Amino acid sequence: MFEKRGEKLLANDPLISVITPAYNAERFIGETIESVLCQTYSNWEMIIVDDCSTDRTVAYIQEYAKKDSRIKLIQLKTNSGSAIARNTAMENASGRYIAFLDSDDLWYPEKLERQLRFMQEKDIAFSFTKYIRMEEDGTLKDAISRAPESVGYEDLLKHCVIGCLTVMIDREKTGYHEMINIRTRQDYAYWLTLTKMGFRAYGLPEVLAKYRNVGNSISSNKVKAAKRQWYVYRKIEKQPLIKSIWYFMHYASIGIRNLIKFKIS
Repeated sequence: MFEKRGEKLLANDPLISVITPAYNAERFIGETIESVLCQTYSNWEMIIVDDCSTDRTVAYIQEYAKKDSRIKLIQLKTNSGSAIARNTAMENASGRYIAFLDSDDLWYPEKLERQLRFMQEKDIAFSFTKYIRMEEDGTLKDAISRAPESVGYEDLLKHCVIGCLTVMIDREKTGYHEMINIRTRQDYAYWLTLTKMGFRAYGLPEVLAKYRNVGNSISSNKVKAAKRQWYVYRKIEKQPLIKSIWYFMHYASIGIRNLIKFKIS
């Protein structure tokens, strides 16, 4: 169960740091770690930051870490939220590349290999892929995200097509940047920061990840999500009122369209 898997390395064998925040994730964390262990590209480290879990999350991670030195656990002393957990992982990451994977999501085995090759061939700093949605029990849904050829700052203000679990960043190109400390949408704000700096996000049009819909997750409440979207426009990006309304209209119309599509599916 715990043997090292994946022996295929690419040009220069760059280290990829997998950034994983975890909080009360005992139901899913083992499966998430297994999806990293099964990667066909083996030069990675997985930095899991536990945000003061009260279940057996830490015990499960420690069990894996004892068997594979690439898995590293950091425990926060106070519950701080996903932004601090991800920032802590990034501060302790040794890889040139970073990739994000939450504690309830999964990767397909060739995710790191194919995405790294894509970035090297195109000489780009920021990429993302398609992902498929699944139920809590792992049942796949007929709902696959899009991966346009590329998106920039203005595109993302209208609609965030980037799934956090699919992102890979070359920090040698972008430099080090932290996520803003807000309880949710911090990943979206991070993509906005990078694209505002001029780093377009390039889409690899392959389904390489599985996003788990967890009923009580922060992002599952659409009304709260809309309020936080507005907060990003006005407080984080400091967009004027009229522009914020314009962008929010795009956000809402696309969100309603997707909701109808996924419900029908």
